[in-house]
Amino acid sequence: IGPMGLPLIYNVVILGLGFLFIFTAFTTCGNIEQTIVKSLDNDTFTGSGYHSLGIIYGIFSFSNLLAPTVVAIIGPQFTMFFSGILYSGYVAVFITPSTWSFYFTSVLIGIGAAMLWTAQGHFLVENSDASTINRNTGMFWALLQCSMLFGNLYIYFDWNGRRIISDRSRKTIFIGLLVTSVLGTLSFLALRKTLPPEEEMLNEEEGQPLLSSRMMLQCVVIVGLELSFYSGVYGTCIGATTEFGAAAKGLIGISGIVVGIGEIVGGGVFGLVCKNNRFRRTSVVFLGMVVHFVAFYLIYLNIPDDAPVVLKTSTLNKPYLTPSISIALLCSFLLGLGDSCFNTQLYSILGRVYAEQSAPAFAIFKFIQSIFAAVAFFYSGYLLLTWQLLIMVILGFTGTLCFFMVERIQNFSVDLQQEY
Repeated sequence: IGPMGLPLIYNVVILGLGFLFIFTAFTTCGNIEQTIVKSLDNDTFTGSGYHSLGIIYGIFSFSNLLAPTVVAIIGPQFTMFFSGILYSGYVAVFITPSTWSFYFTSVLIGIGAAMLWTAQGHFLVENSDASTINRNTGMFWALLQCSMLFGNLYIYFDWNGRRIISDRSRKTIFIGLLVTSVLGTLSFLALRKTLPPEEEMLNEEEGQPLLSSRMMLQCVVIVGLELSFYSGVYGTCIGATTEFGAAAKGLIGISGIVVGIGEIVGGGVFGLVCKNNRFRRTSVVFLGMVVHFVAFYLIYLNIPDDAPVVLKTSTLNKPYLTPSISIALLCSFLLGLGDSCFNTQLYSILGRVYAEQSAPAFAIFKFIQSIFAAVAFFYSGYLLLTWQLLIMVILGFTGTLCFFMVERIQNFSVDLQQEY
């Protein structure tokens, strides 16, 4: 790394740390909010955690259409700072929950999320060149996914053995998460200005078939459905499983941690170890599909079918196997590992090909992803687990197929240009 490279690495690390703090708060919040809402000793509160997450991802998807303009006007650094303030507001609502503020901040964080992720994609590409995009994506991804460890670890120790979450316990957790989120927001002010990289990445003509291709969008769809499943639905399913008894609520936290470990392992191995090699990119995505299919099959056998839809009670149905905690946590790990296979490769291909237009490219990626996450959150509270898993298997297979075809088209167009 030359002297030019050091500020760029500093920026990637600070960016990763800022996201680590903000998403320690938000990921923990998303993982436990449906369980918290079910435990509220408050007859006036009528909100649903699933509906809130559905609203967030719905607003998020449409806000992505405006996000590149905002990033262009005020710059990625201040966009991320203002977005962080909106994230902190959402976490703060849980300290004294009311239905209107719960849904109102869900709308605000949806807008904030679009700005945050578009600015992040833009900033990461600004601080990378063709030789470092994979390394930087991997570093950022691993730091971001550490956010799944800390909050969930606290949840495990605090909730283990409880059937109902008390008001005092809830306030303690969310005050802690609020402070964490504010720290992450302030860290964006420490980012340094960057000079445009001297080494060009790829010119735009090489990348045109990519995002204009409908196939790429299909790959993003599965990432959206996955996101809703591992971030909000699967933890709730574990917490509702009768056979886990008094340990069930604490297991929500452990499951979140294990998903995070899967994501970190995936980000580290596929982001940092794999160089920009076309053969490897398709094989990583294929591995992601296989890992997910194994996870879905085990979840189908291990978790009761009515786990996502029961409200005040725990599950009544019996799964095929006697529910096992170790199988449930293995599935959490596989969900995280598979998700990072898809995400690191999508980030890498977008960053390489859309170096010149990174803000719109990342906005389109997040737009499609969040529409499908929103749809999945809305049906999660009504569809039995088997049907949710079936939808993900069908779309996962077609998404992987499409990724392969996109890579073929991409390689073909680059080869053609090299010939002429």
